[in-house]
Amino acid sequence: MQRVVISGTGLFVPAEAISNEELVESFNAYVERTNAANAAAIESGEMSPLAPSSVEFIEKASGIKSRYVINKSGVLDPERMAPIIPERADDELGIQAEIGVAAVREALEKAGKTAADVDGIIVACSNMQRAYPAVAIEIQQAIGAGGFAYDLNVACSSATFGIQTAADAVRSGSARCMVVVSPEITSAHLEWRDRDCHFIFGDVATAVVIETPETCSVDSAFEILSTRLQTRFSSAIRNNFGFLNRCDESGIGKRDKLFRQEGRKVFKEVCPMVAEQINSHREAQGLEVEDLKRLWLHQANINMNDLIAKRVLGRDFSPSESPVILDEFANTSSAGSIIAFHRYHDDLRSGDVGVICSFGAGYSIGSVIVKRL
Repeated sequence: MQRVVISGTGLFVPAEAISNEELVESFNAYVERTNAANAAAIESGEMSPLAPSSVEFIEKASGIKSRYVINKSGVLDPERMAPIIPERADDELGIQAEIGVAAVREALEKAGKTAADVDGIIVACSNMQRAYPAVAIEIQQAIGAGGFAYDLNVACSSATFGIQTAADAVRSGSARCMVVVSPEITSAHLEWRDRDCHFIFGDVATAVVIETPETCSVDSAFEILSTRLQTRFSSAIRNNFGFLNRCDESGIGKRDKLFRQEGRKVFKEVCPMVAEQINSHREAQGLEVEDLKRLWLHQANINMNDLIAKRVLGRDFSPSESPVILDEFANTSSAGSIIAFHRYHDDLRSGDVGVICSFGAGYSIGSVIVKRL
């Protein structure tokens, strides 16, 4: 079977960031306004007052300290609490394609490739800005690539699912070089007025170049030894926003149709599933625990990552063995494990093995075992 490598990665980071302190100040101003407006209903017991947030609550619950966003002013406006992202004309490059292109160009440069070398592009992320035409095709045109392109959505596992799909295309010979792009504008699918989740997400874009060792021209590539995907239905993480919303007027006035989750349930159910998948995937490849030099895990919650890493490695571990980027970036959905890989792989030596793993809504889990060439 044709061998496949990751030869380059790219990362786009928005210019604006929001600290926990800024976020809490804005959220608590919204809470005060809302409670004051509903004082009579709260006094009579018809409504419960909204509870304020705090920096301590956020950091203990998640490990998140800040997040990058496409637009800061709209999110921090207590009367709006949503990013301001003006709609662009059909003949303008869309915002999701724009940040995706930036990540792709860096990934191609690191891989020593040009757009002419690319046969296929997969945009793999949680939420697309439109149903069609595919954002991937827009990126394909913007960089001047040929071949084919399409969008793929498996929520927070989209990037690893996209990597398997791209690797299979290269292995089968239907493409020589594939690019997987994850332009995650998660600030737009977050309910910033919900205390349980208002701190979770941030915006970013990543890209990964996949090709064969024979066409690879860089000495920093990682061979993809094996991939494994798993899905199991659950509504514990859900986003009901879609074109059918306009068909049911009964939903008007209710909590928005965007991201929501049952955090404790997700923690309890997903962590064992992820650890079991990584361990069984490793064993199937004839690898020992000691062979795993690094875990590049999905960056959703520090407590989840710590528990998974400890179950996989069977011991306490050093920060370098399971690097964390969510303190700076927050949860960037499918891009999180790719950011960790992008930032923390240069120190590995030839022959070192690691696992890129993402997990989330679905439930979905994708693991990619890689080896430094």
